[in-house]
Amino acid sequence: MTQTGNVPPVLFLSHGAPPLADDATWTRQLADWSAGFEKPKDILMVSAHWENAPVTLSATERKTDLVYDFWGFPQKYYDVTYDAPLAPELATEVDRLVAGHGHHVERDEARGLDHGAYVPLVEMFPEADVPVVQMSMPTLDPQGLFELGKSLAPLRERGTLIVGSGFTTHNLRWFNPAAGPDTTPPAASSEFDHWAEEAMARGDVDSILDFLHKAPAAREAHPRSEHWAPLYVALGAAYGSSGIEAKTAIDGFWYGLSKRSWTLT
Repeated sequence: MTQTGNVPPVLFLSHGAPPLADDATWTRQLADWSAGFEKPKDILMVSAHWENAPVTLSATERKTDLVYDFWGFPQKYYDVTYDAPLAPELATEVDRLVAGHGHHVERDEARGLDHGAYVPLVEMFPEADVPVVQMSMPTLDPQGLFELGKSLAPLRERGTLIVGSGFTTHNLRWFNPAAGPDTTPPAASSEFDHWAEEAMARGDVDSILDFLHKAPAAREAHPRSEHWAPLYVALGAAYGSSGIEAKTAIDGFWYGLSKRSWTLT
């Protein structure tokens, strides 16, 4: 594995739906965030929208279309493109590292980036000049994903940016387009967001992994845990001898959902 002087952080970001692109505040926050660290050699994306076992990697041999995994939106959101370079070298390293920890890795050469990957990348790296590969989550088991993330940690030494893309709260029953993006969040969303902020600030990985038993309003904030699960991978990839250091990069709410995002080192 080639060493580099640029050791990127690990990110967990709340990725939003396609209309994120119309939100001037959030798009600026994402752009400012990526401007705060060196451009990575390549990017490994782990999105809430791809669960597949065994561990599977997106296309690395030929360009393929984005995955427009949403319905009922205006046509302009289906016209978005993100023509980032393929990342076969990164995929090979992921294969080697993950296989070394007992996982079988497959490739899906028909699989492009889904909206959990490309929607934030369009704002953070608009030139689409950084190679990207997406990795599936083979399970939603917190400890299993945390250990998977730990196996990926050496990628940072070669300049890879590892990104867990989910949502800090994700209950679509709260999503009301008529109310507007700045609507007051439900109490459950605010309570969970506050707990997450404090747990991450103190590096309490055990509580984060056991959020269903430790967090207030956990099952309301996450009726299903797939949008919280990419954080487990990010925590594992950032975990070191002194634990983790997490800094909030973006906070606030969008249609009642917490868009809190962290930089992990």
